[in-house]
Amino acid sequence: MRLSRYFLPTLKETPHEAQIVSHQLMLRAGMIRQASAGIYNWLPLGHAVMQNIEQIVREEQNRAGANELLMPTIQSAELWRQSGRYEDYGKEMLRVRDRHDREMLYGPTNEELITDIFKSGAKSYRDVPALLYQFQWKFRDEVRPRFGVMRGREFLMKDCYSFDADYEGAMAAYRKMFVAYLRTFARMNLKAIPVEAESGPIGGNLSHEFCVLADTGETELFTHRDLIDYDILDRPVDYDTDLRSIVDYWTSHYARTDDTHEQAVFEEQVPADQRVQRRGIEVGHIFYFGTKYSEPLEAYISTREGESVPVHMGSYGIGVSRLVGAIIEAFHDEAGIIWPESVAPFRVGLVNIRSTDSDCRATCDDLHERLQDAGISVLYDDTDESPGAKFAQMDLIGLPWQIVVGPRGVQAGTVELKHRATGERQELSPESALAKLMA
Repeated sequence: MRLSRYFLPTLKETPHEAQIVSHQLMLRAGMIRQASAGIYNWLPLGHAVMQNIEQIVREEQNRAGANELLMPTIQSAELWRQSGRYEDYGKEMLRVRDRHDREMLYGPTNEELITDIFKSGAKSYRDVPALLYQFQWKFRDEVRPRFGVMRGREFLMKDCYSFDADYEGAMAAYRKMFVAYLRTFARMNLKAIPVEAESGPIGGNLSHEFCVLADTGETELFTHRDLIDYDILDRPVDYDTDLRSIVDYWTSHYARTDDTHEQAVFEEQVPADQRVQRRGIEVGHIFYFGTKYSEPLEAYISTREGESVPVHMGSYGIGVSRLVGAIIEAFHDEAGIIWPESVAPFRVGLVNIRSTDSDCRATCDDLHERLQDAGISVLYDDTDESPGAKFAQMDLIGLPWQIVVGPRGVQAGTVELKHRATGERQELSPESALAKLMA
């Protein structure tokens, strides 16, 4: 993609309304623009990152055996009245009436609707276990939306729901999602720590929130050092086997947030030389809530013995749009964003520092074409801005690699390859730079 054809409205100054790093950098890097309080337009650069995050989440959900579907954003109030949550949810829920005066709502979550979907298509023990998930925009009318996409009113979420015949089956599903979440965040180069949590309006008595480590995180975490060092991607995971040993390892190594009582328990259970205190950002939450929704909504199946029983359920959410901000909070410096390669909007920034020079143009055009042919996403700065402005913008938007082409290098048969995260620079032939990126 040529920058001259790409919509990238970057800003030199930090907007005064942006209070945290991710909000500041997303505005400055031309990723988002506010449409109204807590609601954002996602511009091409931001949208590309969000799509990359979504794809990683999708791959790991599919790996765990979940089936993707899509539910509407607008739901009928009738199902929510049946479950008893319509009045309980409070003012965060946006309630509307259609032209026929039917009560509707903009879904903050989908437990009722997915239960109704399952009920309509599943009748017996042969139809479970089942895992169904979607990517969908949610709306929760926060009293004080702030911090950009980290606490907005509209957000993109992956929500998954499990259906099982009994408690044991439901726990197997819970463990699958627990491990799938560890893998998902690790693939984004994030260290996620699962912490026992309150279930809130979702319900149930078992839940874990997943907090990714970031120095600027909103939550103070206390955890065992072994959880920081554990790399789930180094361990083979077979979802057709019992994942109890992995989950037991994580839950037995104490991790808690900054509650005073819990901190005292943490100090009792974890030796002093193994304690780690860090900050984190919640990006995912998993719940087991049994028959909370299946009983009132009459989602029953027949057992092998012919008995009719309500299905046991769980739900599993990941804040996809929130993750964009969380990754920036975890990976940035004074110059701007530092994207992990797995989620970067482009892998390479190609910078022509003398766009009026025909030899520089020829070299850049050739590299641009060859990078694209090799399947390497590239943003080619072919504009006539000054070199300093080009370098500053490339550092701001945080692409993992930069290839810099200038008259001296072209004459010597070299380009400069810069690694954004480390700042390491190498003078290489164009062929060697391509080979390094392809490797």
